[in-house]
Amino acid sequence: MGRSPIGHRAACRRCLAPAPSGGRQDAEREGRGVTVIGRAELTSAERVLRVLRRQEPDRIPHFEWIVDRRVREAILPGCSMEEFTVRMGLDAILTAPDFRKEEIAPGIFRNEWGALSKRTGEEHGFPLGGPVKTLEDFERYHPPDPRAPGRYRSLERTVARYKGRLAIGVHLNDVLSIPFYICGHEELLVAFAEEPELVRKLAKLSADLNIEMAKEVARRGADFIFTGDDYASADQPFVAPARFREYLYPELKRVMGGFKAAGLPVIKHSDGNILPLLDMILEAGIDCLDPIDPIAGLDIGVMKRTYGDRIALKGNVNCAQTLTFGSEADVVEETKAVMRKAAAGGGLILSSSNSIHSAVKPGNYLAMWNAIRTYGRYPIALEPWGDSGAVEAFS
Repeated sequence: MGRSPIGHRAACRRCLAPAPSGGRQDAEREGRGVTVIGRAELTSAERVLRVLRRQEPDRIPHFEWIVDRRVREAILPGCSMEEFTVRMGLDAILTAPDFRKEEIAPGIFRNEWGALSKRTGEEHGFPLGGPVKTLEDFERYHPPDPRAPGRYRSLERTVARYKGRLAIGVHLNDVLSIPFYICGHEELLVAFAEEPELVRKLAKLSADLNIEMAKEVARRGADFIFTGDDYASADQPFVAPARFREYLYPELKRVMGGFKAAGLPVIKHSDGNILPLLDMILEAGIDCLDPIDPIAGLDIGVMKRTYGDRIALKGNVNCAQTLTFGSEADVVEETKAVMRKAAAGGGLILSSSNSIHSAVKPGNYLAMWNAIRTYGRYPIALEPWGDSGAVEAFS
């Protein structure tokens, strides 16, 4: 009858039972002689959207950009990411516009943007570059049509099944990933110095297309956008702040404004040490910042104290160290530490510091998942409660 930090198994019927869409139950908990009244139960969609407005929900929401199939298989054998999301009670279901890709050589793919990628065995490929290296290439380049037939079929299916129950997030981009994909990482960084007009044109192209896609996904029922454009390594930004402000910031501000004009809140993701760029990121008008990278030295408590009146936060249990190499008890303590630092008043989505990649121990993911459910109900109560004094059943 003893329990590990994981607590219930993932397949526990009570844990997997969906909350009724209109269910409104008040729960009472006792702690240290004080009766703690739980909030009325929200739907997952309501919960996430309250957090993106920096409001306090009934409990801290949780979802991940990626849960690697090997981790999923260990927890719920045979399930897709969609099934995993629903059975595990994650608070958002994620999708993206449908872009075709073809395998042009073993393990090498080309997508509609003309960008090449290599199969890695992980949930996403490794980018190999694309068709635009010069201004002349750019003038000949034809990007995908944001209104092509079938472009939003996945979103339409997701909305038809889950709208109002789960928050529906759509992966778009802002100003750096698409230029990196269609130009190449090293080639684009060289272009900042040698052909800056190409950088301007690529950033404008990315903003133009993503603003149009935002209009389409908003019309079809998306609840929020997340952009996955990384701006930094663990040490420093890829682009010096002065060059970022000159060549990328105008389009970053415009694309975020376009998302807002479409009525969609935005979660901005970037790994790495983004602190030198942070003022520009916030001035652009994001709603939530992810993942507050601990490997880069970012502290979610400092971010909450400094910027919690402006943005919500998503993160940041360390997936490079704790979730991969730590014990379940380590994971529980770090999850509680994130709550202690950043949960007050709402505005927190608790997740890993990037994703649940293939090296994350399945038991450690479950330990985090269960700690969020166990300790994450508002008002947050992380310390042990005083017992009533009753004897245990098998004492």
